[in-house]
Formats: sequence, structure tokens, C-alpha cells
Amino acid sequence: MIKVSDSAAKRIKELINEEGLNEGTALRVKIKRGGCSGFSYKLDFEKNVDDTKDKIFSDKDVNLVVDSESLLYIVGLTLDFEGGLNGAGFVFANPNATKTCGCGSSFAV
Repeated sequence: MIKVSDSAAKRIKELINEEGLNEGTALRVKIKRGGCSGFSYKLDFEKNVDDTKDKIFSDKDVNLVVDSESLLYIVGLTLDFEGGLNGAGFVFANPNATKTCGCGSSFAV
């Protein structure tokens, strides 16, 4: 299961609207090798979801799609969105991460 905070859901819906995408568009959460801690997160909008290869989650009227390999690393993830004086962005609370980098964009398991 992947969860979305209220602020992340609001921002995702805003981005879908700004990009002119339809309401059925999903946010793909993907893990790739890289970053200072070994793995990093990648977010993209996905119009065509293959439910034979991907797991689909829905939380707060936001659809999330994750491939089976990435899912191994992010089960239980909560996606948040924070804004402040130092900038705004998505924040990943990953219970599987044993270490995260200072910027919060990469992690180790």
C-alpha cells in the first residue's frame, strides 16, 4: 500500500490540471539506482497503465502506479508535499529505507 498526504494529493491534482491531463491520469512512482544513498525516486505522469505489469493504488482520489520491482522497495511509503522558504517539493516517508541522504531524494535499504 502507498499512501498520499492531503497536501500531496492537492499538489498532484494541481499538476494534472496544469499539464492539461485528464482526471484518470496516474502518478508513476519508480525506483531507480542512483543518488548518494543507492536508490532514488522518480515521479512521472502515466496515461496508459498496464495492470498486468503494474500495481495500481488509489488514495484521496489520486491514482498511483508502481512497477513490481519498485514496489519491493516502497511498500508502506507515504508521499507528502511540503512547501516553505527553502522551496517546495514531494517528500518520501519510506519505512523500508535504512538510510536517506540529506536532500531526501535518495535512500538505501
